[in-house]
Amino acid sequence: MEMENIQRLIARDLLKIKAVFFRPEEPFTWASGILSPVYCDNRLTLTDVAVRTDVEQSLAEVVRAEYPDVQVLMGTSTAGIAHAAITGHLMGLPMGYVRSGAKDHGRQNQIEGRLEPGQKVVVIEDLISTGGSVLEVVQVLRDAGAEVLGIASIFTYGMQKGIDRLAAANVKNVSLTNFDIIAEEAAAAGYIQPKDIQRLIAFRNNPSDTGWMK
Repeated sequence: MEMENIQRLIARDLLKIKAVFFRPEEPFTWASGILSPVYCDNRLTLTDVAVRTDVEQSLAEVVRAEYPDVQVLMGTSTAGIAHAAITGHLMGLPMGYVRSGAKDHGRQNQIEGRLEPGQKVVVIEDLISTGGSVLEVVQVLRDAGAEVLGIASIFTYGMQKGIDRLAAANVKNVSLTNFDIIAEEAAAAGYIQPKDIQRLIAFRNNPSDTGWMK
């Protein structure tokens, strides 16, 4: 499937199950205190069989196309674990995941699953905003001797901070869909008004500036 077709399919899926939900007139408050016109919970994709199938098959297609030398999939903890497992199953690849911190008991692993130095890894992530958490995972894998080919994610906001961080760390990311396309699809389906698109893009471009609310 062409990449734009994947992007629009997944955008429609996420909107349908309200994994991505726009509410520009009643903004959500993020943990950071930022007022946001959008709420995203891609964990909901796991409980809708049709959407889950679209997501996992699309992740497998993207990984095959963008990272043909991949040997291992590594999920981010916790949201990326299930997606890495299902995609790994579809592709016949081993998978593991990276904890947000090392265990304080047992073998004190931060990487769960077998990973040999030099193996080519793709990180599976559900959501990228500023890129901080996924880059921590990339660094843990690099420190363990893995060759990280890049990231395959379900959704990215496309925030400049995230783009800059990924570029500085020399990390490629390919997302199944993105903020701009979801905003377009939301307007086309009547979830938001067409006039809201520019407000949403203004938020994406500078989340700390509440000017988009006016």
